[in-house]
Amino acid sequence: MFLKLENIRKEYDGKVAVDALSLEVPRGVIYGIIGPNGAGKTTTIRMIMNITIPDSGRILMEGAQSGAAFKNRVGYLPEERGLYKKMTLEEIMVYMAELKNYPRSKAIGKIDYWLDRIGLAEYKRKKVEELSKGMQQKLQFVTTILHEPDLVILDEIFSGLDPLNIELIKDIILEMKRAGKTILFSTHVMEQAEKLCDNLCMISYGRKVIDGKLTDVKARFGRNTIQIDIEGDGAFIASLPGVRKMIEFNNYIELHVDEGVDTNSLLRAVTEKVVVRRFDIVEPSLYDIFIDMAKIDPAELDRSKEAAGV
Repeated sequence: MFLKLENIRKEYDGKVAVDALSLEVPRGVIYGIIGPNGAGKTTTIRMIMNITIPDSGRILMEGAQSGAAFKNRVGYLPEERGLYKKMTLEEIMVYMAELKNYPRSKAIGKIDYWLDRIGLAEYKRKKVEELSKGMQQKLQFVTTILHEPDLVILDEIFSGLDPLNIELIKDIILEMKRAGKTILFSTHVMEQAEKLCDNLCMISYGRKVIDGKLTDVKARFGRNTIQIDIEGDGAFIASLPGVRKMIEFNNYIELHVDEGVDTNSLLRAVTEKVVVRRFDIVEPSLYDIFIDMAKIDPAELDRSKEAAGV
């Protein structure tokens, strides 16, 4: 296993931030740590980076606890962005690479490529303070990966980026994965996690509530979700037999139905009152799983498992 967390715990002033957290990150995957704000995602990442020391438990990379060479093999972009604003773009890119013991000549040779890739080529010799916030964020992302790390850790990478730049960063992340890199990122934006992740761990109240391959996680929550696109007022659908929950989005309605519900009867009942443009039985979205699981205290899950003899 490439990265392994064994029963780590961190407490601040009597408040438990992360409790009994274990997870395994295979090599060459995109691994998402998801959860509500304040769930313990950033604390977990800071422990992986050895910025914060766990009160108990171990963090292993390729079977060994991280040593002095670890920092040169990892690229870390924290949620709290920070660049030296009086340095030029080329200066800070070389400086950050050299901090990772990356050869200066190789870093200089990559500057033009990366600045062109992120649309900042014309700012090469300008100071960081002349960039907009979004531009600075793209620059810091590039400084995180310039030294070709084996492990890339991104804390809320998409926060504050517009859709075009989200797509740009997403494409680069996928390229890194194809090159065999391991990417670990935290987010509370489920749409991005669902698009990118091979594996994920959800943390709630500092504890793990979901862990595994994305496909397995979604399968575990069944196929009791229906998406429908209608013309007209669909408020009545929530009271139809077998409908457990209805969520209205701008362009469609999502239904959570009981196990074994007759979907043909449900469709007929809807078409009697409104025009149906689309009716799909789908896996539950990561968004829905997130909403449901984030409401549950992990202690309740533990009691449920004990009662079931799990």
